[in-house]
Amino acid sequence: MPLFAGSPLQLFVDLTGPGQTLNLIPGTFEGNLQINKPIIVDGLNEVTLDGNGKGTVLSINADSVIVRNLHITNSGNSHDKVDAGVLINGNNVVFENCVIDNVLFGVHIFQGNDNIVRNNTISSRPVQPTLRGDGIRLWYSMGNRVENNKLYCVRDMILTNSPNNFICDNSIQNSRMGLELIFSHGVEVAGNHMSNNEHGIIGIYSDSLYIHHNRIEHQNHLVGSGIAVKSSSQTVIEANEILDCAIGMTANSPLFPENVLYIKDNIFAYNDVAMYFYGEKGGHQISGNRFTNNFTDIAVTGPTSALSNNWSGNYWSDYAGFDLDGDGYGDTPYSKFIYSDRIWMDKPMAKFFRGSLVMGLIDFVERLLPYSQPDLILNDPTPLIPAKGE
Repeated sequence: MPLFAGSPLQLFVDLTGPGQTLNLIPGTFEGNLQINKPIIVDGLNEVTLDGNGKGTVLSINADSVIVRNLHITNSGNSHDKVDAGVLINGNNVVFENCVIDNVLFGVHIFQGNDNIVRNNTISSRPVQPTLRGDGIRLWYSMGNRVENNKLYCVRDMILTNSPNNFICDNSIQNSRMGLELIFSHGVEVAGNHMSNNEHGIIGIYSDSLYIHHNRIEHQNHLVGSGIAVKSSSQTVIEANEILDCAIGMTANSPLFPENVLYIKDNIFAYNDVAMYFYGEKGGHQISGNRFTNNFTDIAVTGPTSALSNNWSGNYWSDYAGFDLDGDGYGDTPYSKFIYSDRIWMDKPMAKFFRGSLVMGLIDFVERLLPYSQPDLILNDPTPLIPAKGE
């Protein structure tokens, strides 16, 4: 059904029958549009929906709706009402190939299941991150696929009480949090690229996460982490690249001894601190990771919080041992002691002096003439020795 220039768009949406396609002619149309039946709306990359600064620009309130190829802009500015570019309150919706800008929230999935949000470009308002809305927000929604979207200058991508979703191949830049998972179990996070944010992937009270093959880089906020996990058990963190971050990964002890994190085959390179542990229970399985040229590989809040984890087969760029038997692993364990590092780990305010000549001198003296036995914070019995050329 063609749309004539200047016609009220809501009327033509209402006149389109279930299962039919509404192809829009080029132009800018007033937003606050409601789709309440299973139709296909295609802007053919030549249509703008303008919300004129009021409410949500497009609301999808039915199942099996398809919306594609639109420019959506100028939502309202209410955080309480979650004014957004797009609200999806239905199931099996496909929202794709759209550009959303100058909105508070980008895409808000509210109690919607099995939807697909893909190939969209989303940005918020040109204000400080805490005043923006989330680029993509899921609330009590499951089984959704969020893939191949580009988010920049938003607040966060956030899932709350939203289990079993799939977040893959998205780009998230110049925002606050790349992805935050709260009470969202069984989410798979794969192939995403996050850069120049304050934080990367944060899992809070979210069990059975599978976080793999993501690239997280240039996140240098003082307390930001590439990946942070709090009270989230049976989570697998695998084959990620975590580069040039203030803290590569932050982890606390699992709630129950049998529920641990599996941290394997990741690359931690050029971070201020590669891994930071707090809590004393340990129990995480940490294997096959590469720790390369980090300022500090491991930081702890107590001498046993890293030692109590199970370390095996990790590569350490400062390992000074040999592999005389040629089995690919060092002949002696990799042991990490802390000397002057203990000062800034125990007293965070002293972090300002980390790397200074004074701290370097203290470290040298403690290693040369230790006044007390230094703390052993980890022991990897089989440090990896890469083959030549790797």
